[in-house]
Amino acid sequence: MAVTKNTCPPTNTFTILASSADPVDLAGPRDLPPDLATCDACLRELFDPTDRRFRYPFLNCTDCGPRATIVGDLPYDRSRTAMRAFPMCDPCATEYRDPANRRFHAEPTACPDCGPRLHWDGATDVDALAAAEAVISAGGLVAVKGVGGFQLVCAANAQPAVARLRAAKHRPHKPFAVMTNDVTALVVVDPPAEAALRSTARPIVLLPRRADAPVAEAVAPGLAELGVFLPYSPLHHLLLADLDMPLVVTSGNRSDEPIAIDDDQAAAVLGPFVDGILGHDRPIWSRYDDSVARVVSGRQQVIRRARGYSPAPLPLPAATPQPLLAVGAQLKNTVTLGIDVQAVTGPHLGDLSDVDTHAAFLDSIAALSRLHALDPKVVAHDLHPGYLSTQHARKWWAARNRVGVQHHHAHVAATAAEHGVTGPFLGLAYDGLGLGDDGTLWGGELLLCDYTRYRRLARFGTAPLPGGEAAVRHPARMALGYLFGAEDRLPDRLAAELARGVTERLGSKQVTRVRRLVAANVNCPRASSAGRLFDAASALLGLCDETTYEGEAAVLLEAAARRCAGEPEPLRWTLRRRSELWVYDPAHTLVDVATSDEPVATVARRFHHTITEVSVAMVTECAQETGVRTVCLGGGVFQNALLAGELITELAGQGFDVHIGQRVPVNDGGISYGQAVVAAATLNEG
Repeated sequence: MAVTKNTCPPTNTFTILASSADPVDLAGPRDLPPDLATCDACLRELFDPTDRRFRYPFLNCTDCGPRATIVGDLPYDRSRTAMRAFPMCDPCATEYRDPANRRFHAEPTACPDCGPRLHWDGATDVDALAAAEAVISAGGLVAVKGVGGFQLVCAANAQPAVARLRAAKHRPHKPFAVMTNDVTALVVVDPPAEAALRSTARPIVLLPRRADAPVAEAVAPGLAELGVFLPYSPLHHLLLADLDMPLVVTSGNRSDEPIAIDDDQAAAVLGPFVDGILGHDRPIWSRYDDSVARVVSGRQQVIRRARGYSPAPLPLPAATPQPLLAVGAQLKNTVTLGIDVQAVTGPHLGDLSDVDTHAAFLDSIAALSRLHALDPKVVAHDLHPGYLSTQHARKWWAARNRVGVQHHHAHVAATAAEHGVTGPFLGLAYDGLGLGDDGTLWGGELLLCDYTRYRRLARFGTAPLPGGEAAVRHPARMALGYLFGAEDRLPDRLAAELARGVTERLGSKQVTRVRRLVAANVNCPRASSAGRLFDAASALLGLCDETTYEGEAAVLLEAAARRCAGEPEPLRWTLRRRSELWVYDPAHTLVDVATSDEPVATVARRFHHTITEVSVAMVTECAQETGVRTVCLGGGVFQNALLAGELITELAGQGFDVHIGQRVPVNDGGISYGQAVVAAATLNEG
């Protein structure tokens, strides 16, 4: 519908006009609202036996319900949504036309007489729901067609069911999220976390797990946190009310694949390993996974920006003179459109190396462009030639229409733009790996930035990645890379002694092979990576030698640090001047990690304190040199709430103006937004 002010004569009234199909009239920023959690008024109707929508799984109003997931085109009219197949009955049409009714022009409005219906193996409606609930209650595994995609659901306290789910998804250790009506029984909740949980986005929120939480250990093995969320659709509310137990609710896919949204796809991919599919006949037109957030220093931090947040627009510090597309990174991919002073970022997609995810990447670009009636004239991309997003940009856009954006500049520019930073800032970019402008791999950087340029002022010491990408998947290799090939080399005898624990676990043959690779500098690219340093420390403490999901070693290191009750002193560290840069040498730190006879939790906490102290020292030195006291944190390492919280507190305590991504993920999910920010500013210069 098109909503316009009635300006003749001037009044405070408004009129609903027929939508225009003229693409000229519709060009420019267009409002595509994100999906909203079921509101309190609809929830009262859902459980009111006297209401005509009693226990109807698809009720909604103008304050809640599906939006982005059902829209095929704009303007936002029912005929352009997945609800076009469901003509309204007379009572629904009366509500829809009544300005005094909260369903006035609520495009997805429906009721049991005219709207979508549940189905399960021949059963429909209440019988379908009851059949699915019986399977879950008995310890089974069910696929449920949700709002933005299919979900896999089982009882959170049923260890065999959770173990079966892990096997089916090929996900041996990565934690699952738990949906519940009573989050306080599972986790410790403070006011900022409560606000995040109850927001209309209803994200999964990572919170400290209660020791007596009634969930199976297999839900989040070895972790101090649990991802919990409240029900956000009427169907979820019905499931939780009827079953009266916490449920594991996770993406309906196999590991690293996009979430299933098509009925036939779900039957083919999910059907073979579930006990049934609770489906319905409302199509899902856009794929939106559940969003994930956490609270750091009292601030909500979005980790995965998807349902409930995307595609709400974000600000561009400089209006882009031409419509632009930013294609993001290889991992945690998102794409962003730059339109005038707005950036519209699509939902989280995942790793582009997966064929289906790459197809979803192409679909996301096409859908955003269609919905906003734009043909992007400029593309922004990462500098890494191996990223499939970069290859896509180079294939379809001429060189004069491409803007290459350095990975870490994009990270910190995203944080700065979100918070409206206007002047120069110090960007602290900590992540796994990103290609630097000198052709080497970066990941522990301090940059002096504005939105068009940057200068490297400080970095972490480098170490080889034995076997290249293999070192990312095998933190034990990364530990050996630091011991045998760090920028500030350790004596060979000491390095061999420190590697004893790794040698005992991997065997002397493998360690000797890695050591020879490092000595010969064969397939051992060097990196100044904070993320890889966390991996090395995790391996030296025996926490993780081989990862099963991205960031696992660092997650386990943070979990161990949280088990330390006290505030132990940092480990040794040095910061010295080298080739006009401040360089942190991690050699002494890792020696202390490997030789300490303290409990693992204590050493892990000391390591976190060390990185905080190093970071504060780097910022302080660079601030004295430049006079800049605004600091923007970016990069996936700052998903570590312990590190991020300590660092924000310390820097703020010394008078720095500190920002971290809140609406925009600090991980690679925020890269496309950062690319759009830099590209728009660059186009304005020239």
